[in-house]
Amino acid sequence: MKKTCILLIVFICSIAAYAQVIPAPESLKFNKGHFVLDTSTGITLDGLEPSESTKLTNYLIDKVETETGVRISSKKGNSKNILFEVLRYPSKNLGEEGYILNITTNEIHIAANSNAGLFYGVQSLLQYIIANNIQTPIQLPNLSISDKPNVAWRGMVMDVSRHFFNVTAIKEVLDLMAFYKLNVFHWHLADNEGWRLEIKKYPKLTEVGAWRTEIPGSVMYKQDSTYAKKLDGKPYQYGGFYTQEQVKDIVDYAKDRNITVVPEIDVPGHSGAALTAYPEFSCEKHQQESPNSTLWNGVVNPLNVNLNYCAGQESTFEFLEDVFTEVMALFPSKYIHVGGDEVDKSYWEKCDACQKRKADEGLKDENELQSYFLKRIAKFLEDNDRKLIGWDEILEGGAPVNATVMSWRGEKGGIEAAKLKQDVIMTPNDPLYFNRHQVDSDDEPYAPAYSINTLERVYNYNLIPEELSKEEARYILGGQFAVWTEFISSVEHLEYTLLPRMPAFAENMWSTSKNKDYNKFIERLNLMHYDYWKANGIRFHPKAYLKSVY
Repeated sequence: MKKTCILLIVFICSIAAYAQVIPAPESLKFNKGHFVLDTSTGITLDGLEPSESTKLTNYLIDKVETETGVRISSKKGNSKNILFEVLRYPSKNLGEEGYILNITTNEIHIAANSNAGLFYGVQSLLQYIIANNIQTPIQLPNLSISDKPNVAWRGMVMDVSRHFFNVTAIKEVLDLMAFYKLNVFHWHLADNEGWRLEIKKYPKLTEVGAWRTEIPGSVMYKQDSTYAKKLDGKPYQYGGFYTQEQVKDIVDYAKDRNITVVPEIDVPGHSGAALTAYPEFSCEKHQQESPNSTLWNGVVNPLNVNLNYCAGQESTFEFLEDVFTEVMALFPSKYIHVGGDEVDKSYWEKCDACQKRKADEGLKDENELQSYFLKRIAKFLEDNDRKLIGWDEILEGGAPVNATVMSWRGEKGGIEAAKLKQDVIMTPNDPLYFNRHQVDSDDEPYAPAYSINTLERVYNYNLIPEELSKEEARYILGGQFAVWTEFISSVEHLEYTLLPRMPAFAENMWSTSKNKDYNKFIERLNLMHYDYWKANGIRFHPKAYLKSVY
């Protein structure tokens, strides 16, 4: 009986050691023996810049201590070391973000062409360390991994306009993204319901536009939602914003985790909060309060709130160029997202200045007026060495020549853009909007009743539409999922929407088709990841994922 128990423990430990890494690596081979991780383990460096080596070393030391209680040394060990190596002769097979991880009895060796690759090698190592933190000392299986991502753009859209999330919450999201090797944080900073970014030249954007009078029990705080905080029935002020110093801190925090922060400032529509602060840049110019949930209370815009910038007056473009100048100073990203979606063009149809602009520029309709508007913004961004990204509506009237199209209304816009030889990010609302339900159940928190975006559908989503030729498919840079927060007002609810769909999406984007298997993915979730989230106080969806599907 004793022998049986020992064999069972060894078997369970060997399973845990074998199969926990998400995303699944391109090549993985287990070898005999193990590496003992303890306080005598040191770190050695080869080819790294001093500042980068310090960041990576401190990151690994702190993470290992947080997860295991073991503090490894930043200095070379006597017999056991973790070696970080930037290859002197770059490997074509690894690319910019690939890595090699070799674990032998006396050394853990992570090699890559870049710091990004080293960082991803560290994430795989951390997952092995966490999975094997079941005995003292920690024993890591000897293995060899060669790994790289299948697509370059692996992102997440996070809306902080509808509901505001503080710096701590944003950093938690960035840590989860890094753990699963996602590399683009698309930050939706401005919309009708709130402007969240400090702009020093226009202080009223945050003094006024960052706040709204919300109504308890409305769509923004649905009372039947599991995660809605209890309200007392009185209207209340809701809002918040990020100072420029906080933004710099978040951008640096993301950079250290190989995540690019792409800001989104919506134009010409979805601009109600900005036009509350500065109504002179709208067509009708009347005073208004920042839109709240009643904006969509059964009738589209019943209060006639200004949502669009005026395309006819030059002052609009002067204002936006000033805003984007400050945005570009804060965000080093090559890409700036400008929205471009769901523009109510009826305002322009009634606006004398917009109609004059249309006539002066020889534009045949309001779609071409929108195209004119966006092309002016694109030109300004290009003059500053940046590229415009917009939602797929930017194709209406003709997209700016070098614009990247983010396809959200299914894949139609992405297919059209790729055939026009324009870069595309696929973000179809079905199945990649994570604010939608994960299972068909009355017990779920309140969410839009459009589609049920299950874990399996996220995992099996095919990034490349069949309608595209091999040449056209090259314009698909990657994909991202979205979290829109109309109904999400707490960190607990945010985590619940993210997990476990985030790692499913991550594996979909990172791993090649030959290495993707939904059943094996479920097994890896069960072996380590649920326990890891639970141990760290991270909420996740508890239903429907504990069994494989055959």
